[in-house]
Amino acid sequence: MLIELENNLPEKVSVDLYAKLLDLGFRLTEVKTQSSSFLIGHGEGRDIRSVGLLPGVKNVYELSEPNKLVSSKWRLDPTVIDLGEGVLIGNGNFGMMAGPCSIEGEKQIEHTVEHLIKNNVRIMRGGVFKPRSSPYSFRGLGLEGLKMFFAACQANGIKIITEVMQIEQVESMYKYVDIFQVGARNSQNFNLLEVLGRVDKPVMLKRGLSGTIEELLASAEYVFSSGNEKILLCERGIRTYENAYRNTLDLNAVPILKERSHLPVIVDPSHGIGIRKHVERMALAGVMAGADGLIVEVHENPEKALSDGQQSLNFDEAERLYQNLRILNTMNLKSEEEIVF
Repeated sequence: MLIELENNLPEKVSVDLYAKLLDLGFRLTEVKTQSSSFLIGHGEGRDIRSVGLLPGVKNVYELSEPNKLVSSKWRLDPTVIDLGEGVLIGNGNFGMMAGPCSIEGEKQIEHTVEHLIKNNVRIMRGGVFKPRSSPYSFRGLGLEGLKMFFAACQANGIKIITEVMQIEQVESMYKYVDIFQVGARNSQNFNLLEVLGRVDKPVMLKRGLSGTIEELLASAEYVFSSGNEKILLCERGIRTYENAYRNTLDLNAVPILKERSHLPVIVDPSHGIGIRKHVERMALAGVMAGADGLIVEVHENPEKALSDGQQSLNFDEAERLYQNLRILNTMNLKSEEEIVF
């Protein structure tokens, strides 16, 4: 049972409510987020009506699924992530995130920011801490690279999404990040997820390398139950027996996630297929499947990229993608409103 509490409850009302629920036989878990307070009641056969009438209870929901807080069955209006300055993601607000796999230097940042401004893209992706399969591959510029990245983006009204890999990085990265990205390898790093649940900035969770939809939702539940409601779910392809492309981009996951959760769903076609010439098609397919946004790797010169050049669009290819995304609106296939990002 999910019990949503009234805001700013007097301490006596809160204590009395907790005691009454314990008397009814519940095991309780308290959750306080940026905007709400909840109790998760564990126990079967309780009368939902009697709980709903208790002082201090705003709403009560009988939910059978294990991941209650991220479920669409209680929050009927989809979550909207507000990054400030008019940049929104979710519930009809399309989020376009573009930029290089890795931040490589000042000139690269400058040219990418110019490209994004030209195309009215408000969110730049770029890694400064890179999890690489080989210890000899480029692993990012670290915190100093992030500061350089932040300075250029902040000066031009561009928001930043970048990957955090360790608990120790969260505090030092905090002031320079608009969205913390949790990569596929850390999708079940529950200690990291709990720490990110205690920050007040959005978190984008990528699906694990072989993760199920239920496991992705469980990861989101960790973040939400630790206090952070600002969560995006990302389908980035899963590992299967097929080796003709990098991963199997599971577009089935998009409508299923949107049916089962109130959180925005992002598609990553770059990692999903891993082949540059097919990224645009899979990006458009993701939007047609109902995605609330895309995260795409874009590099001025992919052939010289220090990481993932084989799946990165060049600036001309990226511009064609942006144009085709906007054409979807004129065809009335996405929504009644223009796709703006």
